[in-house]
Amino acid sequence: MNRRECLHLLTGMAGAAIAGEVRAEEPKAIPTITPPDPNPKTPSFKLPPKSCDSHTHIFGPASRYPFSEKRPYNTADAPLETFRSVHEKIGVERCVIVNATVHGTDNRVVTDAIAQSEGAYKGIANVSDEMSEKQLAALDKAGICGCRFAFLKRLGGIGDMGKFQRIVHRVAELGWHIDVYFEPGTIGEFAPVLTALPTPYVIDHMGTVQAGKGLDDPGFTALLDLQKKDEKCWVKITGLERASAAGKPFHDAVPFAKALIDNAPDRVLWGTDWPHPNVKIMPNDGDLVDLIPLYAPDAKIQHKLLVDNPARLFKFT
Repeated sequence: MNRRECLHLLTGMAGAAIAGEVRAEEPKAIPTITPPDPNPKTPSFKLPPKSCDSHTHIFGPASRYPFSEKRPYNTADAPLETFRSVHEKIGVERCVIVNATVHGTDNRVVTDAIAQSEGAYKGIANVSDEMSEKQLAALDKAGICGCRFAFLKRLGGIGDMGKFQRIVHRVAELGWHIDVYFEPGTIGEFAPVLTALPTPYVIDHMGTVQAGKGLDDPGFTALLDLQKKDEKCWVKITGLERASAAGKPFHDAVPFAKALIDNAPDRVLWGTDWPHPNVKIMPNDGDLVDLIPLYAPDAKIQHKLLVDNPARLFKFT
């Protein structure tokens, strides 16, 4: 497959992930994912005041916020009450709730939580090209500041890239950014699409780097190059448990996080990814907090990563 064919295939997948348009296939059993560690540790590293978890989710309760019929996986409830208790335990005061694919384009699980947060929460929505301007404006008023596109085979299918472009331009008018989630090693193929975007974009989970491939892996160097050159590019320092080849305590992923932070310290964000959907090894959120001083040992850089950068991008007051 040449470069053009690969880019066409990968970008095409986004349309279906966004609009829920997946080509008809044989019915498949929906997998059930592992629930989060129910006993988060109190971390040794104390997060500074107003620290923000920039990537986290709420699931259900399904009795109130039903899961989408087209959901790619089944999950136990991970409701607002549990969400709050985890953040209290690890020292998080602010957060950005990313609506997960299990809820489709029903964003109430996010906007309801924002409404109860007294300004401490913002949200990333799932949207479709069929949404009206009035619906998008209502989401904006409810505390949504961006929308997410998952360019993953397991979360979508082949669809219309034109819908992606239309949505991006519509939400750019609202002042939103976009979240993008890629297959490992595909950042280089997407770079021309990303640099042409009319709004800032945030790359989830360190670009799904694979620590086993080393710091010189072309997929990772392409991410560093894009992050350095394009001031619209932000990267989330999340998913070290996804990146790790060695397993707990995920120290083999630390050099990748450090390289991204050193490369553009004003455009990096930290998050837990609680309740950690679709991971092979379930982390403890207290342990994830204790990784922060390993890849960001300087207190000023820690403050940028945890407080200043998210306050600027997500417009916390």
